[in-house]
Amino acid sequence: MLASLTSIAIADDHTLFRKALKGFLIQNKNLQVAIEVATAIDLLEQLKNNPVDILVTDISMPELNGYEAVKIIKSLYPKIKVIILSMYTDLEVVNDLIDMGIHAYISKADEPEHLLQAINSAIENRVYKNKIFTDALYWDRQYGAKDCKPNIALEEREKRILQLLWEEKSNKEIADEVFLGVRSIEKIRQGMKEKLGVKSTIGLLKYGLDKKIICINKVTNDYQNCEA
Repeated sequence: MLASLTSIAIADDHTLFRKALKGFLIQNKNLQVAIEVATAIDLLEQLKNNPVDILVTDISMPELNGYEAVKIIKSLYPKIKVIILSMYTDLEVVNDLIDMGIHAYISKADEPEHLLQAINSAIENRVYKNKIFTDALYWDRQYGAKDCKPNIALEEREKRILQLLWEEKSNKEIADEVFLGVRSIEKIRQGMKEKLGVKSTIGLLKYGLDKKIICINKVTNDYQNCEA
């Protein structure tokens, strides 16, 4: 269930689709569509006076494409959670958008319920790890540019937290599993980012995948030696 009132912006140049999407979203009493525009230029203008919590946007739009718009929006409005809704599913592009800090990438061919699940994840400040999103992380592991950072020793508790993040656990759920307070989990997550030189939870997950700390297909206590 979606919690308190959430303000949403929709950016898509297909009028019928955009209006149908708005109608679908506002059926949920906790969702409010504050902005509905056809171009990224109009979106940027509207955002000056209409703050929103979540942006749902295509990446293929006239004048200024959604890819460039996301760069600008994440710079000007870092608190806005971005969900991409598109037919375009090139994994390299998806990976670049993940690095920009999007919370979900949904195909327009998906069931509508997937979008609601992605919105709910964004509200809880979690990424929505569907097949496209996960495939892009795997793509980065195989083909993405590798940095020269040496292996950094993580404590067993930190590895455990990485696994739980992969399993989309909230800070409260992680705290319950490792018998710590929520604030302690927040501090450990931030400490791992600083230790590993990454800026986001996605950065932590990519590191965990690359170093085979994360178990992808099963949950086990042996996090260090998990294979994909």
